[in-house]
Amino acid sequence: MQRTHFAPLTLVSLSGESCRFRAADFTRAVSAESPAVEVMTDLTRVEPATISPEVALPDATQSMIKRGVRSLFVVDDSDAMLGLLCADQILGEAPVKLAAERGATPLELTARDLMVAAERVEAVDMDDVRRSHVGHIAATLQRSGRHHLLVVERDSSGTVSVRGLFSATQLARQLGISMPSGTIAQTFSEIETALNA
Repeated sequence: MQRTHFAPLTLVSLSGESCRFRAADFTRAVSAESPAVEVMTDLTRVEPATISPEVALPDATQSMIKRGVRSLFVVDDSDAMLGLLCADQILGEAPVKLAAERGATPLELTARDLMVAAERVEAVDMDDVRRSHVGHIAATLQRSGRHHLLVVERDSSGTVSVRGLFSATQLARQLGISMPSGTIAQTFSEIETALNA
């Protein structure tokens, strides 16, 4: 039976009170045994950072900087995910090599040129994430050799949507370690050391 009447909540006065904003705590310390959802960026609560496939690489870089992220979802006009563009792809040697192959300059490349196509992006299921711990996520990221891992969810009609994102950078931050500037192997070495401490 569907409820037809809802009682109003009690109103409180802020008169004479000091009232502050409490920002979401994305730096809360975790351990290997913490629930995995504590290090997941939940895209039902945080707006995904998206970009058009035709955006030039310098503009994509600026978008990452402005939003404070290291990856962007490349989406079409209907918000269907075409791929994932990560800072490593933009800032590494890939743009120079690809531009040379095409007889162009890196400035002429677009997000589509360097994104990891959706069909090549690895993901885990939200049902598995709910039953997992931070240690499971670290092991999965390490095995995949990537800095990011998507979380997908299937609704009752069978439609798959992107539910969240795990980031090695976010994981390291919440483990209380600084991210090394070297290779992904060094990154996971630091994470593994922190998880086993």
